This record gives sequence, structure tokens and C-alpha cells, in this order.
Amino acid sequence: MRILAVCGMGLGSALLLRMLVEKAVKNLNLDAQVEVADISTARGAGTGADIVVTSAELAEQLGDVQGKIITIKNYMDVNEMTEKLRNALS
Repeated sequence: MRILAVCGMGLGSALLLRMLVEKAVKNLNLDAQVEVADISTARGAGTGADIVVTSAELAEQLGDVQGKIITIKNYMDVNEMTEKLRNALS
């Protein structure tokens, strides 16, 4: 599975998201590759991702991506990420 963590510039918050997703993936015992991207790259790269994780504001700017989009409110809440990832996979 390929998961893409997206923020505006592909730096700070995307890295926080990646770490959060990696913890959730571990909690759920999933085999996943987690990558980071800025919003403009994600519009193209998101077409190959199974899941795209981002904020609600940026989710509206992604356009047509193939994978499921998960929006996160708290970039430090592993429970929120785990639950949303679990729901996206069911």
C-alpha cells in the first residue's frame, strides 16, 4: 500500500503527518510505504497513492486523485490517525 502525506510546501507538516501515519500503520500491522509531497506534486503523485493524508483545507485543492483522502485535524493525535486509517481501509 502507498500512502501520501501532503502539506502546502512538502516540508514541516508533511513530515509530521508521515510520522503520524507510520505510527498508525504500525498500530494496525499494515505493510505500507509512506511518502511526503507538497500540494502541487500531490495532484500528480496522488493518482498512484492508495491513500492521501492531508488537512481539510488542502484536500479541497487536490482535485481528482485515485486514492482515498483522509483529512486530519490534529497532526499529533495518533488515535485520530489510526481510526481514520482503519475506516478508510474498511
